[in-house]
Amino acid sequence: MTLSAWRRPLGLLGLIAGAIGFATSSYGHALQPGYLELRLLDKDLYAVVWKIPEIRSRPMKISALLPESCDARRPVGSSWDGTAYVARWTTTCVGGVEGGVIRIEGLDQTRTDVLVRFDFADGASESRRLTPGDSSFTIPTRPNPLEVVRTYLVLGFEHILGGIDHLAFVLALLILVKGTRRLIWTVTAFTLAHSLTLAGATLGFVHLPGPPIEACIALSIMFVASEIVHSQRGRTGLTERYPWIVAFIFGLLHGLGFAGALAQIGLPQASIPIALLFFNVGVELGQLFFIAGVIGVIALGRKALHRINLPSPGWTRAVPPYLIGSLAAFWTIQRLADF
Repeated sequence: MTLSAWRRPLGLLGLIAGAIGFATSSYGHALQPGYLELRLLDKDLYAVVWKIPEIRSRPMKISALLPESCDARRPVGSSWDGTAYVARWTTTCVGGVEGGVIRIEGLDQTRTDVLVRFDFADGASESRRLTPGDSSFTIPTRPNPLEVVRTYLVLGFEHILGGIDHLAFVLALLILVKGTRRLIWTVTAFTLAHSLTLAGATLGFVHLPGPPIEACIALSIMFVASEIVHSQRGRTGLTERYPWIVAFIFGLLHGLGFAGALAQIGLPQASIPIALLFFNVGVELGQLFFIAGVIGVIALGRKALHRINLPSPGWTRAVPPYLIGSLAAFWTIQRLADF
């Protein structure tokens, strides 16, 4: 049985999804993480980049504290670069940074993460992800190749689950596409498309400005939401006839959106292919997790509504597409204003 056949649970799911969407993120994306980089310039000399997320036109109240062996442990000031507040300085860390502690003060009072990338004395680099519950770490004495895999896998997984706009598009496809085989082909086409553009944009083969891409992503969600309404009124639209083609075309746009987020996070220069691969794997795992969760919620809701024999007004079928479309319209206007 397809999702489109479960009418009553879909109405409930639509209400829940809409409430979460407005409450969680009016813009449609999770808060971008902070970023700290210590790049080795010469023996014991490091170039430091510290990017602080913006909240209400001000830098988030977090501060990077470098190891005690570094003479300049904190930034002097920061400036807005269009995406974050950025501080750049150089510091001399006698004996290198290995064995030192990096701490992000105030991170435990936030809901965001900080990605830390640092160089070892031999030029190898490594990344660590700090969270509100784990805001400091001791730099190891030698690189751990699996750390890049773990860090970017988690970043990809969390990014897709925090990207309400991408999830709204997937949810619309789940509602519209009829038949398990067609649904599998549709999700596969979407996955293939955004994997291609994510890799192309991240590796520098595709160059497109971010704001128009984000606005087009919102428009793609509006389009699929309108297709659901047409289908419910007995008019078969393009997405219902050729869902894999529509999913592939719009998947290319969504991949560029993923690439924009990854560009802000940054990639370790020595491990770009591995980091890119596992960021994408994390995105796919998050997407599959979401799909499984939606199916589970609908199955439980269907069983519960069947037990209590609650009547199913016809208007409940229209709740999900109109909520998804309203969110997408809001995002479109907001993103056009950012041009």
